[in-house]
This record gives sequence, structure tokens and C-alpha cells, in this order.
Amino acid sequence: MRFRSLPSLLAGLLVLAACSAPAPDTPPPPAVLVRSVDAAGAPPAVQVYAGEVRARIESDLGFRIGGKLVERLVDVGADVAAGAPLALLDAQDVRLAQASAQAAAAAAESDLALARSEFVRARDLQARNFVSSSVLDARRSALQAAEARLRQARAQAEVAANQAGYARLEAPAAGVVTAVLAEPGQVVGAGQAVLRLARPDEREVLIHVPEGRAAGLVPGSAAQVRPWAAPEREYAGRVREVAPAADAATRTHAVRVAVPGADTALALGASASVAFAAAQAEAPGVLLPLPAVTRQPGQADAGTVWVVGEDAAVKPLAVELGAWREDGVVVRAGLPAQARVVVAGVHKLIEGMRVRAVEEGAPVLLDVRR
Repeated sequence: MRFRSLPSLLAGLLVLAACSAPAPDTPPPPAVLVRSVDAAGAPPAVQVYAGEVRARIESDLGFRIGGKLVERLVDVGADVAAGAPLALLDAQDVRLAQASAQAAAAAAESDLALARSEFVRARDLQARNFVSSSVLDARRSALQAAEARLRQARAQAEVAANQAGYARLEAPAAGVVTAVLAEPGQVVGAGQAVLRLARPDEREVLIHVPEGRAAGLVPGSAAQVRPWAAPEREYAGRVREVAPAADAATRTHAVRVAVPGADTALALGASASVAFAAAQAEAPGVLLPLPAVTRQPGQADAGTVWVVGEDAAVKPLAVELGAWREDGVVVRAGLPAQARVVVAGVHKLIEGMRVRAVEEGAPVLLDVRR
């Protein structure tokens, strides 16, 4: 068997190495969103809740009698004046009942006229001793019964006339139609809701407060209301009503906040934020976003944050926690001065990983927030 010389073998290896692919470039360190914090205290504690703008008076309207709905005269969003017609029932049956009651009243009037004439005749005859006193008493009783039947018939005729008017549903006050609950052709019962009417002159925001915080809200408590559609607008509000019992499903208390100065920016059905000042002052600390803090298992006041060091490496840092608020978590102790805290994606970090820190105020944050 023939073997090549050592120099030839080394030359072949060098040729193969020159033809191989170049080594891959080292990927750049991942970017993380950080917030530089100092020893400044957290902003004043507030309790913020999301709610819905509602009318203080909102009524479900229905007919006083049952029947077939033949026409609906308004749609959702319609502004109606007091007394305006809203819907109509088939009034044929109530018109027949009204005619029957009127006929019964006319018959009762005729019976009364006959009883009155017979009583007068019996009274004249008894004065000349042609009939006994018992006959006169019988005629008097018949007259009184005829008068009672006439009153009864007239009352029934008035009821029938009222029911004929109940076939027309009218707005009890000026307002806005917020819901339609029945359509033409549908048979509705007496009192069944057909339309929902809201009076927009008094508006309020309905929020739901957890059980642990409902005790701190009482009627008259001050609040600040901001509509989501116009966050630059701010309205002064007052707690008008706090539900005494918690909802069975959500275990929250319904709270209604009246907004006396509401205008078109607080449209009915719109979303709004309601903020209350905290009942007690918070201890000094630094406010961090909720995703930046990890709570230690079994320890309510201990947590972990990730900080970026001078060498661009991340490391976990144990901190002492204060209140968990809607706008973040208060860190009372454990943060060094001028610390750069990672505020997004902490679940992807490994201790010692080198990263590229991007401040929250940087113009481009799309790749960091993913």
C-alpha cells in the first residue's frame, strides 16, 4: 500500500480549511427596557378604577297592559321629549272593552232613571195611603242600588278608557333611548320592558371596588374623573352611592360617582377612570411598574428586581416592598442609588447575561417591548 508524504498531507489539510465556511458572527446582546431610579420618593398613592358613564336615572319602560307590539317609533340613541310616543300596541281589544263599558254605563243610567221615577210614584201613593210604607222602602232600596250600579259602571268605563290610552307608550321625561328590548310583532306582557330611557341631565360613573377598599369610600368622598376618549379632560366627582353588599360573582362593591360638571366628553356608555386619594400616606420609596418586580413566595414584603451593572450584565437584587398599587409597586429599600432596573421581560433574564440597556424615554422601543 502506498502512503503520501507528510508535507503533502499537511498541504491538503490547509486547502480544506481554506475552503470551509467562516465562523459565525457573535450575535449582539439582547436589548432590555430599563428605568433609572434614584432615592426620590414615590408619587402620592392613588386608587384608580375603570368605570362606565351612566345616567343617574335610567328606566326600563313597558306597557301597563299586555298585547301585540305593532309599531316602535324610536331607535337606540334617539333623543325624545317628555310625552313623546315611543311604541304602539294593537288597540282593537281595548277599544272594544271601552265600548262595552260605555254601553254598560248607559244602561245603568236608564235603570237609575226608572228606579227614581218608581220611587217618586211610590212616595206620592204612600202619602195618600194607597201603598204601605214597606213598598216605599223597597222603592228607596231599588233607587239606591241603581245609583250604586251607575257609579260602578262609570268607574269601569273610566278604567276601560285608561286602558285604551295604555296601548300608546309615551316618554315619562326627556331623555335618550339607550336600549331596545322588543320588536314589532312580538307579544308583550303587562310591565315587560320594551325600551330603556336614560335622563342625561345627571351623569355618573359606575365602578366596582374590591371588598378590602370599599370601607374607605363613603358618600361624599372626593374623586377625579377622566374620560378615556379625552384623557386631558378632568372632572371633579363625588361618591353618591356605595352598595352595602358585594356582588356574588365578582365580590366587589358597586360605587356610583356623581359628576355634576359632566358635558359631551362624558358620553353615556363611555369608559372613564376614577381616582381616589389613598386613605393613609405611603412610606417613602421608589415606584416601579408591576412587571419589574417579582414577589418572593410566602413573603408579602420581599421581592426581586433585575438591575443592569456597569459591565452591562444583569443580576437579581432582593428588595423590600411596600404597597402594591394600580400604577405600580413601591420599593421601600434595597435599591442602590442610580440603579438601572429592568422593567420588561424579566422572565427571560439569566444572571450574568450581558444586555443592551434602553431607557424608557428612548425614541425606538418596539423591539424592546416585544
